[in-house]
Amino acid sequence: MLVIALLLTAFGGGAAQSIQRISVADVGAPTQTQPYPQIVAVRGPVRLQMPISQGRATAIGYHSAADGAVTLSPIGQQGNEGVVQRVFHAVFGGGGGHPLWYQLDGGSTSALDVGASPGTDAFSPVDGTVVGVSPFVVAGHRFGSRIDIQPQSAPSLVVTLTQLRSDPAITVGSNVVSGRTKLGAVVNLAPYERQALAHFTNDAGNHVSIEVRPAAALVLS
Repeated sequence: MLVIALLLTAFGGGAAQSIQRISVADVGAPTQTQPYPQIVAVRGPVRLQMPISQGRATAIGYHSAADGAVTLSPIGQQGNEGVVQRVFHAVFGGGGGHPLWYQLDGGSTSALDVGASPGTDAFSPVDGTVVGVSPFVVAGHRFGSRIDIQPQSAPSLVVTLTQLRSDPAITVGSNVVSGRTKLGAVVNLAPYERQALAHFTNDAGNHVSIEVRPAAALVLS
């Protein structure tokens, strides 16, 4: 009887330890990487969806962009709005909701930056077709790719994403679905450029950047 009791105790303790390990592994399991549907900015018929999983995004910011990028209308609440804006919204309403976003300079809102740590998956912000994949170069160094997408809702516009390492499956002609098609992963630009979004995050402010431009006019021969 003593031998049987010892055997049962030994195997019983092992089973309990096994269950405990499984429980710990479950707690540390990776979270969902795809974002849930959430519009963060609008330009006419174009509705830009969140490109980063909400649980992995660090901050959202807007700043002015060059090269013909059009102004975007942010959805949500500005976290660093001025006194006049706060008073206006307090009296007349508006300016609230989600997500929280920040103005990164004194210019327009023609560039949208969605912060995330390097390596975080980035997804298409619109339904459409990839019309361009090219190197993204800063200070003579390549930092991933520039991906141009022609949105289904507005063929006369092009949605451009930069500061990400493109997924090998993404090529010119690829059809993409907002929030579902992985375009690539966020690259680390911090060693070569001070990023304004870092003022509102707890890291170096790495991000994927989104801009909208008119599509180049086709020249018919």
